[in-house]
Parts: sequence; C-alpha cells; structure tokens
Amino acid sequence: MTTPVHPGPVQGPALAQGPAQGIGMADHFVMCSRLGRYLTFQASGRFLITDDFATPKLSIPKDAQALAAICSKDELVARAALMPLAHRAASLDDGRREAFEELFELIERQTLSPLVREGALAVLQSGFRENRIRELEAVLSDDLSPARTRYRKFLEVVRELIEGRLASGTFIDEFVDFTKSVAGRLDFGIYSYCMDRIIATPLIPLQVKKMVTVEIMRFPPLIRRELLSNALANGGVDRQAKDFIRHAISMHLPKGQLLEIELLEAVKERRITAQEIENTLNRASMAASYSGVSGRA
Repeated sequence: MTTPVHPGPVQGPALAQGPAQGIGMADHFVMCSRLGRYLTFQASGRFLITDDFATPKLSIPKDAQALAAICSKDELVARAALMPLAHRAASLDDGRREAFEELFELIERQTLSPLVREGALAVLQSGFRENRIRELEAVLSDDLSPARTRYRKFLEVVRELIEGRLASGTFIDEFVDFTKSVAGRLDFGIYSYCMDRIIATPLIPLQVKKMVTVEIMRFPPLIRRELLSNALANGGVDRQAKDFIRHAISMHLPKGQLLEIELLEAVKERRITAQEIENTLNRASMAASYSGVSGRA
C-alpha cells in the first residue's frame, strides 16, 4: 500500500499511470474528501506529501493541485499545493493570469484550511508577485523543518530498537513524544510511512507493535482510521499483528468506527471501490437518522 519510510525527504513510488497523465486525479481527490479521507494518489494508493508538489516528474495537473489546496485534510499538503499554482500564474502575462485570479478566489472561498485562505488572499493582493510567493514558501518550510528534524531523530530510535539496543518501554516513550512533537507540523503522508514501517518490519517485536497499536487507538478517529486500515491492508504486516489490531478495534471502538475501518481496508485492498464505500456509509447514515427519528416518535 504505502512505501517504506526514508531518512530524507520521502520519494514516492513511480506513478507511471497516475499523476503524470492526470487521469481522474481531481475526481479522485474529490472522492477522498467526500469520504473524509486524507488525499492519496489513485494509482499507488499512497498519501500525498508536501514534497510531491515540488517534484517535477510527478506533474500533478493544476486542477488536482487546486482541489488538494481546497479539500486536503492535511493543512501542510494543502498549503504546498497552492505554491506551484502561484508560481505558474506569476509567469503568465496579465491577460492569461485572469483565469488564475478566478481560481485563487475560488480556493480562498472554499478551502478547509484558514492558512491556505490567507495565502491565496496574500497572493491575489500582491498581484502574483514572486517575492510574496517565496515568502509564503519560506513560512511553509519553517513549519516543516522542526518536525522533519524530529522525524529523522526518531528513525534513529527505530534503528536502535531493531538492533536490540533499546527497550520496548523506552521506544514507546519515544514514540509518544515523537507523535506529540510532530502533531500538526508534519504532513500525514510522512507520518503514515513511519507507522507502516513499524507495523510491517519483521525485526520489530510483536509486543512493540501491540503497544504502538494501543497508542494509535488513542488518536483522533480520522487519523486512527487511516493508520489502522493501512496496517490491515498492508501485505507486509504479519497475521499476528493484524489479529491483534482486529481484536483491539472490535473490543474498544464503536460499531460505526469499526465499520469505517473495515470498509477503508477493503478499498485499499481493491475489494470494493471508493464509490461503493461512499454508498455504504450514506446508507448507514440514513439508517441511523431514521432510527433516531423512530426513537423520538
């Protein structure tokens, strides 16, 4: 599902049939948003990260960039998606820039992120001046740098655990501190790489994977749903670890949240489509609403 974590900026897998051709990517982002999901690449299923918008070989189409800026659950990714659009508009003459002005007005009105709204307004008010765009990029870079430094430090902790130089309890303390340190400042895609690597690596003891799962169970529902469904859909995760995750979610989560995890797992394994999962969730929501009305009658 997702690629292993790397100590430097994350480089995604080759996307021969995805972003380079732009086939349905904007529609895919819309579907992700409607399902309340973080954004992924349609071809590979991996999450978008901020670096993807600065990687020329990916050639993410401008309509998909705009939708990422509008509907990404990850604020850093949404802000990163805005930057290439601003640079492209800055390179055009006044007549051709008019369409981008309308696009930035749309992003400002509809984005989920207050910081993207502020950025779009700042770019519009500056008349797409390159120096203002670079200032916004610098702010984004400043937000990412401390978290990525902490992320690289945590990779060393993982290595010490694998090499048997760190106790399980100490590792979990480091994991909790790492999570708190990067919360809101490291794009979700990179964090998910790290979780995938911990859960899937055979050299990490099962007891540690269980302890990490217990910590993930305390995360907000949206983040927990993505991480646990990733683990369950990942072919590299062994049966014992998956059995523990299934037991944990069945024992401690409401049925509705359990259903969401199971449906997302099925989507990631391509057993059902995103449209089918949306239809299922809509039916469940309607049934819950009807039940509530009946109960008050």
